[in-house]
Amino acid sequence: MSAREVDVLVVGAGPAGLVAAARLASLGAGRVEVLDGDQGAGGAPRYGAHRGYGTWPRVVTGPAYARRLVAVAQRAGAVVRTGVTALGWAGPLALETVGPLGVETVTARAVVLATGARERPRAARLVPGTRPAGVYTTGELQRAVHQFGQHIGTRAVIVGAGGTAPTGEATGAQTATGAEDAAACAYAEHAAVTTVRASGASVVALVTGLSGARSGRAPVADPRPWRGVPLLTGATVTELLGQGRLSGVRVRHRDGATAVLPCDTVVFTGAFVPDQALARRGGLTLATGTRCPAVDAALRTSRPGVFAAGALVRPTVSAPAAARAGARAADAVLAHLRGTPEGCPVGLDLKSG
Repeated sequence: MSAREVDVLVVGAGPAGLVAAARLASLGAGRVEVLDGDQGAGGAPRYGAHRGYGTWPRVVTGPAYARRLVAVAQRAGAVVRTGVTALGWAGPLALETVGPLGVETVTARAVVLATGARERPRAARLVPGTRPAGVYTTGELQRAVHQFGQHIGTRAVIVGAGGTAPTGEATGAQTATGAEDAAACAYAEHAAVTTVRASGASVVALVTGLSGARSGRAPVADPRPWRGVPLLTGATVTELLGQGRLSGVRVRHRDGATAVLPCDTVVFTGAFVPDQALARRGGLTLATGTRCPAVDAALRTSRPGVFAAGALVRPTVSAPAAARAGARAADAVLAHLRGTPEGCPVGLDLKSG
């Protein structure tokens, strides 16, 4: 095991982590290094082949947005290392990592956690059935289609977050604000519809537990993919059918009536939860309900010198908002490195990431 030191270690090469690294490197924070277990940098936008990233009117596809963030960070002088996973903590500001160079211990003067969020998979949503092929979350679907060019099937049912029966953890993780949650879930649904159709499959229906029309759509989402998509409101997917390969889903309506939708693919969207395994292993204080790392107004966690930002702190945050949070975290890290008094380590008042 080798050991080395950097000034700032950023874990997660998504919008929050890359923007934080770019700002820190450009403002003279010293050696800034970004680690990500994925084989490419850019985070979730890498797989969002639809347009809708960036700022209006310069809206680009997800991969283009990700490439832009990586280029800015590297031009600023940050080192971006992919395929490197942070396994755990070797000290207050030291992480054990494994990657192409083997096992390393990296010690920093400050650590920024920007590990993001993920959608709850089918098992975590307590949907019974066997384990047939053809079951995805939106992120898994985008990777399968856009990264690996896989054939996913011919008929897909998309399950909106309102169509699940989440546990307490999922409920808490989606309560940043009602409007933000609705927009994030609508964006995930939009991405699922777009990706299914890009693969050549058709959408059988969008199933949601919400009543009435959709609660909202992503502000820059193209409405065309929604055309021709049947919307089943007030409905819940209660069982997956099929052995080996998905053959259908059982749906229960609010009045208790059930029906089977024949399909060979199902996509569970929304229901975002933080990817907080590293924070939990480090014993950082987690906010009640959301299970996100608790941070103060400067995005400081309960461990001095460790900061958290982006979807890790607010799972439903958009990519641009996560990028802005990364910039805020960078400013707080700079103050820490310069010895600005920090006051109390963490007010357990969870703030926006």
